[in-house]
Amino acid sequence: YSKLASRGLAATILLSSITTAIPVLSGIKMYSLSSVGVTVGGVLCMILALIGGIKKYVSKKIAVPAAAMGFSLLWAIISMVNSYDVLISINGYPGRGEGVLAIMFYGCIFLTASCIKTEKARKDLLWGVIANGLLNSFVGIVQIFTGEISDFSKVSLKIEINAASGFSQSPIFLAMVLSISIVAAICGLIFFEGKKSKVICGFSICLFSFVNMFTYSLVGICGTALAAVAGIIILLAAKAPKKNLLSILGIIVPAAAAVVIVNCGVIGNIDSYRLYDGRILWFADSYMRLNASGEADPNLVDVDNTADVYYYMSRKTNDLISKYGLVGTGPDQLVYPQLYNFGLMEADAVYVEDIAGLNKGTFDRMYNEYLNTAATRGIPSAIAFAVSIIGAFAAGVLNYRKTKNKLTLGLVLITVMGGLLFIICCSSTAFTPIFWAIAGCSTINPESKAKKTKN
Repeated sequence: YSKLASRGLAATILLSSITTAIPVLSGIKMYSLSSVGVTVGGVLCMILALIGGIKKYVSKKIAVPAAAMGFSLLWAIISMVNSYDVLISINGYPGRGEGVLAIMFYGCIFLTASCIKTEKARKDLLWGVIANGLLNSFVGIVQIFTGEISDFSKVSLKIEINAASGFSQSPIFLAMVLSISIVAAICGLIFFEGKKSKVICGFSICLFSFVNMFTYSLVGICGTALAAVAGIIILLAAKAPKKNLLSILGIIVPAAAAVVIVNCGVIGNIDSYRLYDGRILWFADSYMRLNASGEADPNLVDVDNTADVYYYMSRKTNDLISKYGLVGTGPDQLVYPQLYNFGLMEADAVYVEDIAGLNKGTFDRMYNEYLNTAATRGIPSAIAFAVSIIGAFAAGVLNYRKTKNKLTLGLVLITVMGGLLFIICCSSTAFTPIFWAIAGCSTINPESKAKKTKN
């Protein structure tokens, strides 16, 4: 079961990138395909979670986070009933794909990961995370140095930055993926056996850090810094050979090199490194790529000021929470209550094709998942979401304190990183399956369970 579960989780992680590759490589805007990978992988994990439950592999240690995720799903259904568009509540907004089904699949991913009973299976899952990071990074390199196969080479009609998005739908979501992939690769460098495996992990650390800087995002900067801190903690706790401390330089040096390359005027038509969060998340992603929001209104927000962008979005989201606090606006439907072109064709109608053209200042995602959840699915759901993360972290910490398993410590640190990064970014089908797979995997002591079962 552990072998099947770890490979099923790795496949789920990769499927989101693979299905996103179709619109990226073809140039045809079929962005809804990105949610197909999560759906296929989610169904697989649903089956695996059911088997794990029948076999009684699900531990009581995860009762709190599992119950919180169950409540969050239940409240999302209540939110769906009261939403602007029930179909979007179920499937998620086209190109985002985080409706009720995705929430259910994330829970199944967590349960499946918590049933893994062998150390080898946990390492197989980490290989899946690293492989996904490599796939996205290799594509990112092409996007950085050529500007091809990308929706994010330009962030305005004049500014060309060749931002890396890989197959993660957005540079900001890629930053989330690569940040935890760095820590996964550090764990691999320490705990994987074989010289070839260690070389791949060392190379991956450098590549992930380098590409991460070309997301030009706050989460990329913070994620890289958190990965370095997590790496130092793991190396010291594992009492790894001193030469492995060079892996931290493998984070810092490539990141610095990326900044130098930009400042030399090699990339696009810019000659200095800066953050482009506002232009990426607003103009290039939600407005141009998905037609999911209007343009940023220059009278309301300075799109080139990252702090101003997040402040404006937070203030407006808090206003929505105060109005829709109980059940929210509906899963993945933050933009609808902001629209001001209602009733164009029939009473109270809202048409997706009208959003981008007629609604300046609107946005479809709050880049703080806790606030985003409160606004779209209600405050009770946001509390449950926070409890599920804290509960998973607590279960992982208790597991580590009992076993002193150093790989468990690495998984717990990734869980902490994900919870912190959710403060400055939002959930996505590219990142969240990885997060819940790692979080679930951190809660179980594989050695003791392996001794008690013949599996």
